[in-house]
Formats: sequence, C-alpha cells, structure tokens
Amino acid sequence: MSVLRMEAQRHRASHSPHISLDDQALATYRNQVTVGDSIALMEKLPAGSVDVIFADPPYNLQLQGALQRPDQSDVDAVDDAWDQFDSFAAYDAFTSAWLLAARRILKPNGTLWVIGSYHNIFRVGASLQDLGYWVLNDVVWRKTNPMPNFKGRRFANAHETLIWAARSEAGKKYTFNYDALKAANDDVQMRSDWTLPICTGGERLKDDDGNKVHPTQKPEALLARVLLASTKPGDLVLDPFFGTGTTGAVAKKLGRDFIGFEREHAYADAARARIEAVEPVPDAAQSMLQGKRAQPRVPFNALLEAGYIMPGEELVDGRGRHSALVRADGTLASGDHEGSIHKVGALVEDQQACNGWTFWHTKRDGNLVLIDDYRAEIRKKAV
Repeated sequence: MSVLRMEAQRHRASHSPHISLDDQALATYRNQVTVGDSIALMEKLPAGSVDVIFADPPYNLQLQGALQRPDQSDVDAVDDAWDQFDSFAAYDAFTSAWLLAARRILKPNGTLWVIGSYHNIFRVGASLQDLGYWVLNDVVWRKTNPMPNFKGRRFANAHETLIWAARSEAGKKYTFNYDALKAANDDVQMRSDWTLPICTGGERLKDDDGNKVHPTQKPEALLARVLLASTKPGDLVLDPFFGTGTTGAVAKKLGRDFIGFEREHAYADAARARIEAVEPVPDAAQSMLQGKRAQPRVPFNALLEAGYIMPGEELVDGRGRHSALVRADGTLASGDHEGSIHKVGALVEDQQACNGWTFWHTKRDGNLVLIDDYRAEIRKKAV
C-alpha cells in the first residue's frame, strides 16, 4: 500500500462522523510504522482490537565485552543499548509490562507469538503463564546456517524458540490453518520443529557501508509460516518490537494488515522503505485452504427443516444392506436401534463409530444421494 493511500485512509477515518473513536485509533496506526515506546503505544489501541501479535523482544543477552573469532576479528554481535538491562528483575518487569499491554489489545480468540533464545525465553514463558495466557505450542526454529561457537566451550547455539499462546484458556476459537499447513507439507501434519535458514543474502538489509542495519533481522520465511498458520487474509497483526519490518513486509505480501511500533528511528526508516517496495500477492493467491473442521456445523435436523429430507423417509447405506426410518425429531430408527445418524450407523454395522454423513443416503429418482451433499448445500447458503 502506498504512503498516499495510507494517508488517505487516515484522513477519511478522522473526518467520518460514522467511525468510532476506537476505529479512528486503529486507522491511525494500521499499516504504519510508529516510532515510540511500545508499551505506551499499545495503551493507545482499543481493547480487543488485534488478531495476532508477533513479538521479537530484546533477548537480554548479557554479553560481557566484545566477541572475537579465532583470528581476533570482531563478531558483529548484539551490544546495542536496547538489549541491555540492569538485572533479571528489571527484565522481568519490562516483560510483564509489555505482555500485559499486549493481552489487553488482543481479541478474545487472538493469539500471541514471542521468539527468544535461551537467555530470555524461559523467563518470558513464565511471565506469560503468570499473566493468564494459555500456551498452545512451543516451536523450535532450527537454523540451517547458525553462527558457530568461536570459543569452543559450549554447543553451537543452532536454534531459537517461539511460544504460541492464546489470550486465555477460554480462547478456544483461535485461528489455526491446520489443513492449509498440512497440504503445503506434502499432506503431513506440520510439526513444531521448523528448519529454516537465518536471514542472509539479498534479504539482509545493509547500510551504505555494507553493515547490517539490524543485528537480529528475522527471515521472511519464518514470519510467513507464523502468519500462514495463525491468521486469515485481512487480519490485523501487531509487532511491538518492529525492527526493520519483517512482520510488516510479510503481512503486506500475504494480504494482512499490520501495526508496527519501533523505538529506534533508524530501524523504523529502514522498515518503511522496505515495506513500501513490497508487492502483495494477488487476491486469488491469498485464499487459505479450509478443511471440514473450519466449516460451520450443520446438524442433521437442519436437513429436515430445509426440506431436503422428510420425516418418515427411509435412508439406506451405500451398498443397500441397511435402512433406517427418519423420525420427526431428527433421529433414526432401524429395528431395535435408535439414535443419531452416527449412532445408528455404528449399531447396524456393529462398529464402535460411524460417520453418518458419509454412510447414509436418500433415494431420489432411482439414484442414491449422500446426505452429506445436502449438508454441503446448506453450508453454501450460509456463506
């Protein structure tokens, strides 16, 4: 989205008498990179307004002096002021503050992702649980090209950990695009260990002198998997530690909206330029595969109410071995068996379970019609 278009959106929002103050507040920050303290800025957003938060907070690496390679050259490590805290207590207070602010603005079924290393992720995880978040997964990002351990006194640190959490235990209807992830993973369930390279090559932002703009820029492939897993097109994603804008760049590319808060002007400027150059994928390519579990629930009785099946009608299985009478209350009766389409199907087959939708058929003009076809028709009308 161009700067002019975003400015026009904000102008319309601020001058429309039909837009609420909450909507105006969101319009101010939507698809923008705002410089400032993330906690203070989150407090300006309406409660329950954000679908997903991705947070890459300071890791509090506790580096003691410069790191050097065996040839005595300096390692471009994280020694910036924003990653330095006086004590673990100070870091814990900072963590609790931003997690509280984040939880307030998440929608009831929203989720939060936070990434960290062994330096901080366990402290962040404890704070998450203490504040009422409900942990859904921890995901290990295994780096295919990690930095070696130059001193040779520890294992090479080849991974980082992401925690995925719901706003609360009650937030059961969070977005998880299970079927899309499985289909893209050769029809195998997506696992919680992700093997991806670190940010290198042309994706790595560098200044005019060839130096990294940001020491911990995350790869777009990592953010793409996060957003494809837990958001839908049009969702609003907040990154309170925006850095050079990987979250915003991927969100724009995939048809999601973003809000970026960043304390450092240099990073914010780099993020704006980067996002401005992003071209979203076509609308048709943004659609997500939806499995049956994501479709609206349709009870068997709805088929009677819609007139697809009549009380007193007979249902049969596909091979014509069993039949059942449809009763007015939406239950079936077959001999001594009675109950739901699933229960009666299991009883007549002498099985522990049965999917009645794919077992029972109606007879129409000499042909068998699967009752699941009628359910599909009702779902189409509900869209």
